[in-house]
Amino acid sequence: MIGSMFVTMVSLGCTMEVTKIKDHIVKPKGVGIALVAQFGIMPLTAFILAKVFQLSEMAAVVVLICGCCPGGLLSNVTSLVIKGDMNLSIVMTTCSTLLALGMMPLLLLVYCQGIEGLQEAVPYGDIALTLLTIVFPCGIGILLNHYRPQYSNFIRKAGLTVSSIGFLVVIGLTILDNGDEALGVLAPSIVAIAVLMPITGYTLGYLLSLLFRLTQPECRTVSMETGCQNAGLAMTVIKVVFPPEAVGPLVLFPVAYVLTQLSEALLLVLLFRTHLHWQQRKNKKGVYQAASPEMQEVGVSEKSC
Repeated sequence: MIGSMFVTMVSLGCTMEVTKIKDHIVKPKGVGIALVAQFGIMPLTAFILAKVFQLSEMAAVVVLICGCCPGGLLSNVTSLVIKGDMNLSIVMTTCSTLLALGMMPLLLLVYCQGIEGLQEAVPYGDIALTLLTIVFPCGIGILLNHYRPQYSNFIRKAGLTVSSIGFLVVIGLTILDNGDEALGVLAPSIVAIAVLMPITGYTLGYLLSLLFRLTQPECRTVSMETGCQNAGLAMTVIKVVFPPEAVGPLVLFPVAYVLTQLSEALLLVLLFRTHLHWQQRKNKKGVYQAASPEMQEVGVSEKSC
């Protein structure tokens, strides 16, 4: 699991450019709003859902860890497809990943105080150490992309392939190890939370961006970055920090979570593309109707031919 995550984080680092990071640090409005959405909306959403559905202690911890995770590669892909601001997307992923070293343990410490039985149940030090081990390769990727950019594209593609295969193997072994108990992750309350968390992030991230008057591409980017989180990182932390007998089939919750993230993101992309196509047709129709009678006659003749 750690090996797969190491390769993933190196690949993620290879997408990050120092110059783009500097540009957004000089004008930090978009990144600031995005980080507030990332570490404000999602942990709070996870906490509220854990309370509403009255989850057990371990289930609440797993949901909170997912809610406190930074963005990942999925957010970059969806931002690209939905015509977002890719510079902002990459910088936000960079900043949220690096800030997760301190923010994840801090947020877990804060929110666990509000759930009975969790005050002493979470090993914050172990989580911070695991995050340090996992995030460090991201810095390696950034340095490779800066000093050896000719290799970064190959490393990124090869790394994503290797890490994807690695995660599939880990998921398969985890299911085999838990046997019939693996179906416990399909409990109605767990499935409901997996469905509600991403759509809440997408919606509130977009509305927060509108409130602070970001551009439409930036709004779409913040929406994707807020709703799409690094479920692989969450799964690694859960699997490394907690003993298997304690977490059981709940270690598979991040898998269900990333599937709902992807499904809902694809639905939003489809709606956006449909809206974009409709607007283009409407604009073309408006231009044609505003044309002179002679131009319309020429258009009719060309159509007839």
